[in-house]
Amino acid sequence: NAFGQVTTVSQLQSEAGAAGAVHGCLSTGGLATTFTASQGLLLMIPNMMKIAGELSPCVFHVPARAVAGQALSIFGDQNDIQAVRSTGFAILFASNVQETLDFALAAHIATLRSRVPFVHTFDGFRTSHEIMKIRAFPKPIYKKVMELLAPEIDAHRARGLNPNHPHVRGTAQCEDIYFQAVEKANQFHERVPGFVEEAFQWIEKLSGRKYDLFEYIGSKTAKYVIVIMGSGSTTVEEYLDSRGKKDKEIGVVKVRLFRPWSVKHFLAALPLKTLKAVAICNKMKDISAMGEPLFMDVSASLQKIGCTALCLNGRFGLSSKDFTPGMVHAIFQNLRSPRPQNPFTVGIEDDVNGISLPYSPLSTVPVGTKQCIFWGFGSDGTVGANKNTIKIIAQNTDLYAQGYFQYDALKSGGVTISYLRFGPQPIKSSYLIDSGCGYLAMHKKEYMFTIKARLILGALDDGATLVLNVPWTDEELAAKLPGPFRRIVGQKRLKVFAIDANTVARKTGMGRLINNIMTAVFFNLSGVLPTEQALGLLKDAVKKTYKSKGDTVVNKNITAVDAALTDLRAVKLSHAEWAAADPSEACYDKVRAGEVPDYVKEVLDKVQVREGGELKVSQLEVDGCVEPGQTQYAKRGVADCIPIVDMDKCIQCNVCSAICPHAVIRPFLASASELQKAPEGFDTRKATGGNTYAGLHFRIQASPLDCTGCEVCTHACPTSALTMTPIAEALEKGHSKQWDFAMQIPSRANRFDPFSLKGSQFQQPLLEFSGACEGCGETPYAKLVTQMFGRRMIVANATGCSSIWGGTAAWVPYTKDKKTGRGVAWGNSLFEDNAEYGLGQLLAVNQRRKQLKDKIEMALSRCSQVMSAELRSSLEQWLEFMEDSVVTEKLGDEIIPLLQAEKGNAEEISQIFRLKDLLMKPSMWMFGGDGWANDIGYGGIDHVMAGGHNVKIVVFDTEVYSNTGGQSSKATPMGAVAKFAQGGRTQVKKDLGALAMAYR
Repeated sequence: NAFGQVTTVSQLQSEAGAAGAVHGCLSTGGLATTFTASQGLLLMIPNMMKIAGELSPCVFHVPARAVAGQALSIFGDQNDIQAVRSTGFAILFASNVQETLDFALAAHIATLRSRVPFVHTFDGFRTSHEIMKIRAFPKPIYKKVMELLAPEIDAHRARGLNPNHPHVRGTAQCEDIYFQAVEKANQFHERVPGFVEEAFQWIEKLSGRKYDLFEYIGSKTAKYVIVIMGSGSTTVEEYLDSRGKKDKEIGVVKVRLFRPWSVKHFLAALPLKTLKAVAICNKMKDISAMGEPLFMDVSASLQKIGCTALCLNGRFGLSSKDFTPGMVHAIFQNLRSPRPQNPFTVGIEDDVNGISLPYSPLSTVPVGTKQCIFWGFGSDGTVGANKNTIKIIAQNTDLYAQGYFQYDALKSGGVTISYLRFGPQPIKSSYLIDSGCGYLAMHKKEYMFTIKARLILGALDDGATLVLNVPWTDEELAAKLPGPFRRIVGQKRLKVFAIDANTVARKTGMGRLINNIMTAVFFNLSGVLPTEQALGLLKDAVKKTYKSKGDTVVNKNITAVDAALTDLRAVKLSHAEWAAADPSEACYDKVRAGEVPDYVKEVLDKVQVREGGELKVSQLEVDGCVEPGQTQYAKRGVADCIPIVDMDKCIQCNVCSAICPHAVIRPFLASASELQKAPEGFDTRKATGGNTYAGLHFRIQASPLDCTGCEVCTHACPTSALTMTPIAEALEKGHSKQWDFAMQIPSRANRFDPFSLKGSQFQQPLLEFSGACEGCGETPYAKLVTQMFGRRMIVANATGCSSIWGGTAAWVPYTKDKKTGRGVAWGNSLFEDNAEYGLGQLLAVNQRRKQLKDKIEMALSRCSQVMSAELRSSLEQWLEFMEDSVVTEKLGDEIIPLLQAEKGNAEEISQIFRLKDLLMKPSMWMFGGDGWANDIGYGGIDHVMAGGHNVKIVVFDTEVYSNTGGQSSKATPMGAVAKFAQGGRTQVKKDLGALAMAYR
């Protein structure tokens, strides 16, 4: 660091702990910082108030992100930042990657000079995950800045706790003096804008880049102005650039210093003499206020000087909803309207509140900017390769470069889309590429059959380059590609190239990783660099990226790069013929057995094929509560190969089913009469295992369109009875029909012991087809639990991997028992509070069941004479066995119809009927990862265990923080290598079992 030391990085058990540790560092004169976002920032609020109250200088660096409400969202908006406005921290907002670097330094300068702590923030994902060519400060600059700040640093250290000059801090103040002490701090906060201005002047002297607290861009005589904060401001700026001098009525104010709000500086930025209307655009929502905070600040500032300009309150971009130039145009049109919509939203279609603005795509990218899109498959390496591509272009040309990457929630098997821009002018496009694209590569051929062509090809310019990773000849392409896809290719006269990258990868020892093969193709076709030079640089990047994995891995990647261009070919096609292809989108309709609910067709299908952004407000649940069993309709068909059984080798052990992470391969038992309706190829053998199998025939069947192709089952099979077969071949042989038939065979689950390995697999899994990574090690355990207890489970699930594969909207894998309609009742609160959340569920269930017991006892004592003998006997049995889940499940099935028939006989019986859903004793569970159980949520787990509560805790122990990138944790064993433990962890793994045993 600037002091010549290696910076100490310390992991805490939670964000609350991190903030507390920062507070402690500051209290002894240390210089400390931390990084967080979303719920993590909210956990820091108590310490933030303490740090600000003590006027301790520091900076928290925060990529602004959404906060969980009706649902969790990991994506970006500014709700978390708005939640810390009242902590006393100054808030400095960067709008792009360059500003993020510059403002980080500015914030550290300003905090040391003002003593007021800072949140340095920027938009999560849109800025935090963007790769952009910037100008960095040379390392000596930081050392020089610290030398200039030496007096402030010495003063901070002098204020620290030290026995050589002792003092006491953190006292308790009473009503007599507290108010006065709070007011005395005003002078420090009032001076903050001046110190930030001076910090910006330092940045200008160091770099030549000039910044203001509020930066106005546009006509000096503008009538209509947008006020906005964060990355959206660069989109507005690009829109204004595209208008040039022909529109003198519009402008934008980019808010940099949000707290403390400086009325003087804000008003100085506005063209007040001509101003008619202002649109205040908020990337957050304040549900109960008359307007969002930025709107209130702007309105109050204008009111102070009697300005009569109309203030419109708008919302955009929640949870990283894209904010495009077309939306900016719609906002300015609304400002110009004689009857403007106020308040307004943009980017969605709100048919409930009726306040959304209509908009259309609009291209404002500077001339000469090249735009490229790459469709990849999570875990195929596409994103990593494109990051290398951007860096190669940025570091070896004079071009500006930008990369942004979009992911869905399906872990390593989901859709990834990479958006690359490069050109001679600075890139201000903080939005996805929706037009003007000159190069598009489709790395996963299955997407062309499930995602509509207009979504894939719509952004392409006429005559653009299209690269397809397919194993087909030109003739096969013309025969296989959907009509709408071929039609757009023909209409836009796209230049089409093809390569079978998967085969190249296998031949060169790369397995499924096609990333560097497709990157070599890009450099060959794009012309951004001479091919020979580009491939040389790519190989250098490969060596740097994979050197830690050894020479063998490096050499395989280089061989794959060399082999790529040999297999690349230009596709010969007739654009006229392709342009005449059938435009009907019926070819995208999913083939599914049975009747499909309207909700699936109108909502789930759209989300699952990337059309969720088109859904209207009225189509979504207001409270985030959804029906289970959503993944059964997805039929993604993403596997290259699926397991096919050789029944002659199968020993009917059911191991393949037990180990399958996605419940796509299962055992089935059918009678001879049922097999008469079986489709061709549904090969069975006489079931073995004793009398319970008498008269039945056994079959192992996989679902082709739900399988991820992980091969775990084939490796687990003790007799090698499973063979991975290309999915096209499997479908041609009728395996999809075979699966549909198998799913209609009546269950014989009640014949078998659900607590044995083989018997459990005849039970319906109530967790199926999740979005977990292919080969996931967590889901087989969760699936098995549902097979044993699923019909009566209530699950409290900690945020993390298991909440994402278990509860992503439109991808909910938990489902209902076919026979009873019962299933897993699943809920997620937060990361840190899952044990408490689960305990609350248990306490409520226990209290309600106590009430049920009281009602039954009262009814038996007061009105047994009006009960049928059957009801009376069943209620008496229930009282005896009320704590037995299995018995109460059966008794509940008997009692409920009797209560329905007799509830009119007495009020007491009617009261029992009102509580009927708790006649069956629920099985209470907590699910979560080792990060929750060992670290952030351990205090809660400890408390639950100490209380002796009857709740089951499942810890999916991956031994690192899986959901955030594989960092070392207290679950990491001694010697294991992980992030933050590159030399091997030096401490032993935390023993949760031993800690649990401490309580008797």
